[in-house]
Amino acid sequence: MEVVKSRVEVEGGGMKRKKVISSGYYDVVVEELASSNAVVVFSMSSCCMCTVVKRLLFSLGVGPTIVEVDEHAAGPHIQAMLYRLAGPHQAPLPAVFIGGKFLGGVQTLMASHINGSLVRLLKDAGALWL
Repeated sequence: MEVVKSRVEVEGGGMKRKKVISSGYYDVVVEELASSNAVVVFSMSSCCMCTVVKRLLFSLGVGPTIVEVDEHAAGPHIQAMLYRLAGPHQAPLPAVFIGGKFLGGVQTLMASHINGSLVRLLKDAGALWL
């Protein structure tokens, strides 16, 4: 399991200050993170449904990259981007990406698990070898 935490800071004139970056930057960051890892879960550390998603993936033998949005320096920007991606009828967190594609949240993940398509998605993404 890889937990991603970062700070967007730059050194300048002997002072540390946060770098101001447009919201489109976070779209690219999320896209690159999702495309460079077989499985990525955007989560909140205190969210029970996020825990359900992580436990299901761990129980299948998957070691997802986990981004705890509430512990990430760019968390509010990432969460806003996930709101746009999830749409009005789905909670933005947890957000699961498999093989670089947005799968959805806990409902989509559980539905995929129940109907048997989740293991195939994980295998195709290279997250499972069995």
